[in-house]
Amino acid sequence: MLNLLLTRHGHAAEPSVMLGGQLDVPLDDAGRQEAEALARRLDGVRIDRIISSPMARAFQTAQVIARGRPIEIDERLREQHYGSWEGLTHKEIEARDPESRARWEADPSATHAPGGECGNDVAARARDFLADLLAAELGGQSGEAAEAAAEPPHRPPDPGGSREPVSEQRAEKEGERRVLVAAHGTLGRILISVALGSPIRDYRRRFIVDRAALTVLRYERGDGPEGAQLVLANDVAHLRSPGEAPWG
Repeated sequence: MLNLLLTRHGHAAEPSVMLGGQLDVPLDDAGRQEAEALARRLDGVRIDRIISSPMARAFQTAQVIARGRPIEIDERLREQHYGSWEGLTHKEIEARDPESRARWEADPSATHAPGGECGNDVAARARDFLADLLAAELGGQSGEAAEAAAEPPHRPPDPGGSREPVSEQRAEKEGERRVLVAAHGTLGRILISVALGSPIRDYRRRFIVDRAALTVLRYERGDGPEGAQLVLANDVAHLRSPGEAPWG
């Protein structure tokens, strides 16, 4: 079994309405506090690998969580490239390029930002990353070979809910693997879409990925990239005060 712990970077030093994309900006103080809250949430939880986007805001988030443990970098986890829209506010984009923006709003999976990527481009990166991760962690096949094999997953019967609490000793003995991925908002939503077999066209409508939130996807041996179970979604309870709703 593989549990993939997915998080988005904390708040970065950029206006919240800016399409940052692949502009490489660092965390600000608020972002570091958000990352620290998630790190405290995960204190004492065994994590076997930490993999990060190479971009500063994601890598710095991973560093806070890692507490000195090694961090792997994977270029496929970069945020979507928005081309000539990067650094602009939504209002500026609509004023300069209303037709392209309208097409992108209607179908962000197939519409390229001018000079940048479309959602399907990011999905291809995410799918390739997941295939390689599953091959490394669960002994499957990577890339195109995984799709060609199409082995049925060896998933246990659906218990109708989460497993009972499992001790760290039992989890390790049973071979449960845990990988934390620190990435970005759009990359994260598209990766979740791939993992759950949801249409990429709908990623903006169907999924929310808040800063420093925790999402957990579970794979069993034999699952392909689209075969995940959703265990935890956009959990931000560690960022909320007592009495506040534990969601964004």
